[in-house]
Amino acid sequence: MRYINIVGTTGSGKSTLARALSKKLQLSYIELDNLLWLDDWQESPDTEFLAKLEHSIRAASQGWVIDNIYTRATGMIWQQVDTIIWLDYSFSLNLYRLFKRTLSRVISRKQLWSDSNNRESFKMMLSKESIFIWMIQKYPKNRQKYLAMMQDPKYQHIQFIHLTSTKQTKAFLQQL
Repeated sequence: MRYINIVGTTGSGKSTLARALSKKLQLSYIELDNLLWLDDWQESPDTEFLAKLEHSIRAASQGWVIDNIYTRATGMIWQQVDTIIWLDYSFSLNLYRLFKRTLSRVISRKQLWSDSNNRESFKMMLSKESIFIWMIQKYPKNRQKYLAMMQDPKYQHIQFIHLTSTKQTKAFLQQL
């Protein structure tokens, strides 16, 4: 395991696991949201985002852990990935974690990523673009997508690790 991509629905703990894995395995941590988001919640254009990702991957010559997947980046990431860890927790756990994380960020006004000024807000929490609406819409679709990818012959060279509980995830981390 030198090139790891952690996937799962928002709130599942991808970034937390990615940081822990990168530290334990002494690999670079690449945070896709930091590469994607510009100030004031503007997305980087695809060419700019992919250039930043390519630079980050090349700079991580000893290996990396990437904490998300955006369709536009799958090809670049999965050219080199050897392991995909899918955090497939229950809808209720993801929703609880997302609420807890988002509320904490709203209250603290914590800057989310080092390369942008973005912060969570009550206005965003309650808007049509709310991360909660996104999570509710994407949760079942993501499960279908990841199951299909695990069974797709073109990805058989990748080791898939399917973790369905926080207990499994903790045990996985401890056994490394």
